[in-house]
Amino acid sequence: MNMNRRKRLTFWGADENDDSLVRTVMDGSKTVTAETVEDYHKPYGEYGDGGYVAGDIIEVYDGKENLRCIIKATKVYNIKFGAIPEEVWLGETFDSAQEFRDCHIKCMPDYDLHDDFELVTLHFELVDVIKATM
Repeated sequence: MNMNRRKRLTFWGADENDDSLVRTVMDGSKTVTAETVEDYHKPYGEYGDGGYVAGDIIEVYDGKENLRCIIKATKVYNIKFGAIPEEVWLGETFDSAQEFRDCHIKCMPDYDLHDDFELVTLHFELVDVIKATM
């Protein structure tokens, strides 16, 4: 990663035109995201650095690589798929831990998401909105 720039994170939707996830970050309702332990520390292209830690100031991009907002990582910790804390499912904008699990099973079909499967959660707060509408 170029040390002269902020870390980067991309929120994808169903396709490159779906910016619904990034909009929930921009309106302050989404304050958590989760990733597999295996993938959390890996970069994923020019707009996803991975390995975010508390205190990082992160540029958030949409699926079309547009800078949309800035967030600050507030905490990072592992959880088990069978025991999703309320602050995680609420921060991911779900109505229950089961809704969180159902969505992640659908969105992560390549993984066997059993009760002991670990995810890394990145908690964040909105710092600034850069590009509100597309």
